[in-house]
Amino acid sequence: MGFLQALRRARPLLRSNFTRSRIASQWISSTTDLRNPEAAAAAAAEPAPAVPPRNPVGGARIEFANPDDAMEVFVDGYPVKIPKGMTVLQACEVAGVDIPRFCYHSRLSIAGNCRMCLVEVEKSPKPVASCAMPALPGMKIKTNTPIAKKAREGVMEFLLMNHPLDCPICDQGGECDLQDQSMAFGSDRGRFTEMKRSVVDKNLGPLVKTVMTRCIQCTRCVRFATEIAGVQDLGMLGRGSGEEIGTYVENIMTSELSGNVIDICPVGALTSKPFAFKARNWELKGTESIDVTDAVGSNIRIDSRGPEVMRILPRLNEDINEEWISDKTRFCYDGLKRQRLNDPMVRDRDGRFKSVSWRDALSIVAEIAHQVKPNEIVGIAGQLSDAESMIALKDFVNRMGSNNLLCEGNGLSPQADIRGSFLLNSSIAGLEKADLFLIIGSQPRVEAPMVNARIRKAVRASQAKVAYIGPSTDFNYDIEHIGTGPRALIDIAEGRHPFCSAILSAKKPAIIVGAGIFGRKDKDAIITTVETIAKLGGVVRPDWNGLNVLLLNAAQAAALDLGLVSGPECISSAKFVYLMGADDINLDGLPRDAFVLYQGHHGDKGVYRANVIFPSAAFSEKEGTYENTEGCPQWTVPAVPTVGDARDDWKIVRALSEVAGVCLPYDSLAAVRSRMSVVAPNLLNVDERETSTVSQGLKPEFRRELSMSPFGVAVENFYMTDSITRASKIMAQCSSTFSKK
Repeated sequence: MGFLQALRRARPLLRSNFTRSRIASQWISSTTDLRNPEAAAAAAAEPAPAVPPRNPVGGARIEFANPDDAMEVFVDGYPVKIPKGMTVLQACEVAGVDIPRFCYHSRLSIAGNCRMCLVEVEKSPKPVASCAMPALPGMKIKTNTPIAKKAREGVMEFLLMNHPLDCPICDQGGECDLQDQSMAFGSDRGRFTEMKRSVVDKNLGPLVKTVMTRCIQCTRCVRFATEIAGVQDLGMLGRGSGEEIGTYVENIMTSELSGNVIDICPVGALTSKPFAFKARNWELKGTESIDVTDAVGSNIRIDSRGPEVMRILPRLNEDINEEWISDKTRFCYDGLKRQRLNDPMVRDRDGRFKSVSWRDALSIVAEIAHQVKPNEIVGIAGQLSDAESMIALKDFVNRMGSNNLLCEGNGLSPQADIRGSFLLNSSIAGLEKADLFLIIGSQPRVEAPMVNARIRKAVRASQAKVAYIGPSTDFNYDIEHIGTGPRALIDIAEGRHPFCSAILSAKKPAIIVGAGIFGRKDKDAIITTVETIAKLGGVVRPDWNGLNVLLLNAAQAAALDLGLVSGPECISSAKFVYLMGADDINLDGLPRDAFVLYQGHHGDKGVYRANVIFPSAAFSEKEGTYENTEGCPQWTVPAVPTVGDARDDWKIVRALSEVAGVCLPYDSLAAVRSRMSVVAPNLLNVDERETSTVSQGLKPEFRRELSMSPFGVAVENFYMTDSITRASKIMAQCSSTFSKK
């Protein structure tokens, strides 16, 4: 104790002596800075090294509509410029920092209820939810601090508290956001020892399987159904620990886009019912291709295992389908392995088909083709035909001396001289800019669900007005039903209809004509009337072309570009009919003694009238060019091998031409496309939309030769529209389930 007291008494004296010694002392240094002061001054004058640029997450691009709206924020010390209105999470993505999230989705409204995206912001007393916090100028964001890490660990622990440990039997395993983020941001152990809660599974229909105990209440599916799909089927029920996702009443999900909830669900609560327990994602080979079940050409990824297509998923394309696909696109894949044609077949005297070799089948067809007059030969392309096969069919029929070529769905003597007369001139993405829609004779929800989703997006974003002329049908946005037939068109064209004022006041009006009118005898008069309305309403201008035609089939646009423009009237005098995948063409007027060659991949309607069958490859087994309704050519890529002895369509036509003595001058896919470039060069500009040029001197004349019969329905059954979907067991189940509602 005496020593401590003496030390306390001596402390002021020691402090004063130490202070005097610091002032009197001089530090002696021999560093290089002092030995060479000129070099040290030059080094200090040099600017600090520039921070290397970072790549945004997912290759995101930023567009500044107004340079004055740009502001600078700092993410982990890295400066980044973003436009005003961006959230903190989006600023972090631009800076190349991937923030974990469950509830946030870039195409849905912000919910902010999972709290996984917590980050630290300078001068904020606690971590903030980056998905809901708007970024402010000069904001300093820290994403990797101990506070942010601890907050994420806590959130993840709460999410896993009631989550079942069934990853080995969960179909989401291997592509589960909860698995990935638990490994990356979660703790190594949990402290919850009580009983986990369980939730009763819901019945959402034949396509979506539910295991609701796995649900983490992110509400992505609820927001998708309400905002994108436009149905009020899903909602949040209960409170606290009893909170769960479900339907308000015991009802299935009745949307043509319902399968997309499988993709956006971050856990295994919503999975594909047809794909359940079939394969793991790491066992599958993904092939990027496009969809051919409608004329939109949605970008897809075909996942296969060996020779079998296991599932179809959407692929991102902002200009066409964004990241959604329809249920028909997603679930028709089982039709690719059912009712397939494997071998060439010839009908015998008993009316039964027997398998023969390719040599015998080609010889029989070539012999019959030379026994008929040239003008009695007709070539008909089906709705799933690619451009290569159609140019080969055209060249073969022409070399046989005939010009009778047509495509399913193009109607009576289609006019293909001006491309703008059969294309979606506004483009699919451009429909979002329209502030008024006039839909004529089209039901876009079943004819082109992705086009309908764009229209709904424009209605929600800009309160665009929609008027509809046609039969009663379901829409998932508000419309004004102003008529059922051409009478309403005449009233608008003559300026008598109240809707005329809305067209005149719209800044960017859009008219969408359904391809179903191609089958009407007065289609030319209808088109003329529509062009008159477009002229009076300023629908077509140098900066905006709102006059659109919505096609139905994947082959229609390319067929019109290639010149397959004959009418079905030539069938009545035909003696040799070449059906290339054409199953929905009306052959009632065909003479009984006519010879029918059917070339296709499924034993569908066309087989019943055929004398000889050539098996061909489906879209998932060949490389082909398809042009969508906006005029954008795209390629399919083979994902699985062909079935049996099937061949590509253009190869079959090429072999037949050689046997028939009119050999086509190409024997490779590159040579076929070189021939295509002569007839329709735009088909070689893959993924590039070539806009149609509209002649300002073309002035449509309004005529009164219109039939007053109402417009019909182009698609009777959304789930069965072609040979693949009609062979699908899943589509048959959907058709049966939803037709009862």
